[in-house]
Amino acid sequence: MGASASRFKVVSLTDAAADRVREIMANALGGQFGLRVGVKNGGCAGMSYTMEFADAAMPHDEVIEDKGVRVLIDPKAILFLLGTRMDFKTDKLSSGFVFENPNQTSACGCGESVAITPATPDAMAALN
Repeated sequence: MGASASRFKVVSLTDAAADRVREIMANALGGQFGLRVGVKNGGCAGMSYTMEFADAAMPHDEVIEDKGVRVLIDPKAILFLLGTRMDFKTDKLSSGFVFENPNQTSACGCGESVAITPATPDAMAALN
């Protein structure tokens, strides 16, 4: 599990995101280990963010503790999520998690799909 050896967090959370994750985890059935965040291929722009409960860390997961929340990142998603800040926003008609990702190059109009390029070595060095 990589986070203990890392000098930076692949993903960070705003206070609003951490509060909402804690609330969801407290209301979930069972004892979840954390929240798994990743990316998958699909959608009109090419990729989408994924979130699900995790019962345990998988081998080679990046485990991040931020504001009392445990976030697990699949090793295949790290370069796509490097430097991402996860927020939770509410407006008059909707609420949801928002990913502020410096590697995201575009998004579709529906808001469900994004284009993401892997972080470059320069970007990785800037985070150290």
